[in-house]
Amino acid sequence: MLALDVGNTRLKWALYAAPHPGARLLAHGVQFLENIETLAEGDWRALRAPHWVLGSIVAGAGVRHRVEEQLELWDAPVHWVVPSATEAGLVNGYDHPARLGSDRWVAMIGARQRLLARGQRRPCVVVMVGTAVTVEAIDAEGRFLGGLILPGHGIMLRALESGTAGLHVPTGEVRAFPTNTSDALTSGGTYAIAGAVQRMVDNLRAHTGQEPICLMTGGAGWKMAPHMTVPFELVEGLIFDGLLAIARERYGNALAPVPPAPARRP
Repeated sequence: MLALDVGNTRLKWALYAAPHPGARLLAHGVQFLENIETLAEGDWRALRAPHWVLGSIVAGAGVRHRVEEQLELWDAPVHWVVPSATEAGLVNGYDHPARLGSDRWVAMIGARQRLLARGQRRPCVVVMVGTAVTVEAIDAEGRFLGGLILPGHGIMLRALESGTAGLHVPTGEVRAFPTNTSDALTSGGTYAIAGAVQRMVDNLRAHTGQEPICLMTGGAGWKMAPHMTVPFELVEGLIFDGLLAIARERYGNALAPVPPAPARRP
């Protein structure tokens, strides 16, 4: 199975030996969205042809079309995750379930499956740090209660630079007591994200009466790690974990023999 995570900036892909959690990873890679057209003749050219393609995409229809053109390299069916009322053990508490971002939904499914595999039926806060930052709350029964969306570091800095005179300064360092504008901007954005996570952990603890587990993922998660105020686990590939869990449910018994892979197009 080829799993795709198409974000606002980059496309991440992973080829697995089977469509279920724990499947062997055969190959993986990442490409910026402006370079999508290089995939079929570049990264994907030598891959074993997948039987299934399952992806999460938050970019627009134009990006999706460009990705699908590259996937014509194979005859495998392509499916994009659309959040629903329930899937793979997670119940969607959004007012309009289909309007939830697919990346948020898939990452939460991955987090839930990861905890269940470890026998941890506890509330969970799922943090994704990327172009945007999302902070989700899941109770111990697997119900998504709601979540926060806030700008990532880059958007915060660009918004301040465009809306405030004299703030075109280099990126600074995170300081407890910033004494220059660069450090003040970087510290402010970092502490805003850490504070949002702390607040959601507090909210979930008060709501459930249990101490939540916090899982953090995303390309910029490592930047936040030294500055978090709550215990957390930094997890790479949470969206891929979710895609594998969804694939197991959608494609049935993945351990059964599968038909031969379709021939590669010339």
